[in-house]
Amino acid sequence: MPKFPGPGGLDMQRIMKEAQKMQAEIERIEQELAERRVEGTSGGGMVKAIVTCDFQVKSVEISPEVVDPDDIEMLEDLVVAAVNAGLSMAKDISQQEMAKVTGGLNMPFSW
Repeated sequence: MPKFPGPGGLDMQRIMKEAQKMQAEIERIEQELAERRVEGTSGGGMVKAIVTCDFQVKSVEISPEVVDPDDIEMLEDLVVAAVNAGLSMAKDISQQEMAKVTGGLNMPFSW
């Protein structure tokens, strides 16, 4: 059966194959990102948050030196800052990895 190009001379079969390859590659990268961990810190490393590159907070470590019962607000701020630092790194890594597949196209992903 002869192949006829689609609208504008596009080979729809080839386009669909490429889209399937891209989807498989995206799924592979998403799995790798789910396993990759980064560390966000605050307070000079006194608070650490371990975050995966699919944006799951895995753990928070707090050094006893920053625990002041009279200043809980400071500790809360340090935890938020560490988590946000980890999430920011995870976002940067995720965007870089996905850009390798999508060629920089701004595509919606599950993260």
